[in-house]
Amino acid sequence: MGLAAAEAHQFHVLAVDDSIIDRKLIERLLKTSSYQVTAVDSGSKALEFLGLHEQDDQSAADIPSLSPDNHHQEVEVNLIITDYCMPGMTGYDLLRKIKEPNVLKDIPVVIMSSENEPSRINRCLEEGAEEFFLKPVQLSDVNKLRPHMLKGRSGMDMEDQPNFNKKGHGTNTIS
Repeated sequence: MGLAAAEAHQFHVLAVDDSIIDRKLIERLLKTSSYQVTAVDSGSKALEFLGLHEQDDQSAADIPSLSPDNHHQEVEVNLIITDYCMPGMTGYDLLRKIKEPNVLKDIPVVIMSSENEPSRINRCLEEGAEEFFLKPVQLSDVNKLRPHMLKGRSGMDMEDQPNFNKKGHGTNTIS
């Protein structure tokens, strides 16, 4: 896949945070970096968007049962970035649900938190998180996401991507 083909597809990030301020901040940073963003305020809404839902969650009764054919959205999700500490389903719970054996397990997940707790960070990384960002998330953090998306989408390492722009600058966007 050449550079033009790789960048013709705009990366889509699912951002999950119960704080509207933090959600708007991460959404703005991602859009500044030319990502398409879908923002939701809970882990259960993220799972619903992805076509999964928690069976033993009380709110699951309100979510229509989705067939396996509905797991693929109109727009492919290339990465999920989620807050760790949220009411109900935490970001850690969401990570574990995504990484269960299912069609979504290869989507890269990044956790963010305002609390710098090494045991929490290590636990998330051991469960399959690609990165753990401390809030407030900065543009320099967002710049670390592209390699994870390329790897997740193609199943290849960055070095295997011909003509990959190592600095991660996206030049093409889809309107």
